[in-house]
Amino acid sequence: MSNFEKKFGKYAIPNLTIILIGCYAIGYIMERVNFQFLNYLTLDMHKILTQGQVWRIISWIIVPPENFDIFTLIMLFFYYSIGTAMERTIGTYKYNVFIFRGIALTVLGALLCYGLCFLLYGGVLRADESGYVQYLFETAAYLFSTYYINMSIFLAFAIVYPDMQVLLMFVIPIKVKWLGILDLVLLGFSFFTGALFTKFAIGAALLNVAIFFLMVRNLRHLRPSQIKRRVEYKQKVQKIQTATKHKCAICGQTEEDNPDLEFRFCSKCNGNYEYCSEHLYTHEHVK
Repeated sequence: MSNFEKKFGKYAIPNLTIILIGCYAIGYIMERVNFQFLNYLTLDMHKILTQGQVWRIISWIIVPPENFDIFTLIMLFFYYSIGTAMERTIGTYKYNVFIFRGIALTVLGALLCYGLCFLLYGGVLRADESGYVQYLFETAAYLFSTYYINMSIFLAFAIVYPDMQVLLMFVIPIKVKWLGILDLVLLGFSFFTGALFTKFAIGAALLNVAIFFLMVRNLRHLRPSQIKRRVEYKQKVQKIQTATKHKCAICGQTEEDNPDLEFRFCSKCNGNYEYCSEHLYTHEHVK
């Protein structure tokens, strides 16, 4: 990662969370204007491979994961908060890698899911004339949305900030790690009980989180407790350095005035008299 970051880090997109929320805003506007138009933007792998609608590989990011209401607005603000915090903590480049890897894995999951369906029901896919297959993939394409990418962002946030407290329902204080565990349980339940398309969509998001965990598991210095400990240590060191500042008893110079000066205590003077290198051997001894 370090070699790639040195080479491609300058191309990282800052404030990527805001761009994703902007895509949601475009999707919500389209939903209000013409809901049916969103059918031309979903990650429908059947139409990508059979009809050449390749724009769907990217355009599905615009499709909002749920209907817009006041709770959606609160959730978008929440994801903006944790997304920007993640970007500040792990860096713009690594955050870009996490988001774009999640997008790529989702597209790959949709492709593998279609491939498995073709292996199992290839004859049905080719011979269908009733439009059922097309309807099935149109409906299932909405499962491959940014909803699970948002869930992966929160799980990654819980990995980096496990002990941070949030207010559940704006009232109950709870640590992020417990909410992360709850999300894992819910995703696991949906994975084992959901349809084939759901399994691949959730599997892509969880794979992205697993890769992220393996990458940052040794970066304990990113955790808030470690950051606070480092800040306190630096403050203590600064106080000690300020208290032990050297000063010549003759000229009054300190290391701040001239960093090249060296200071020594005189053993022949009565008391703790310190002199710079210019006056160490030329001063009159204090008796």
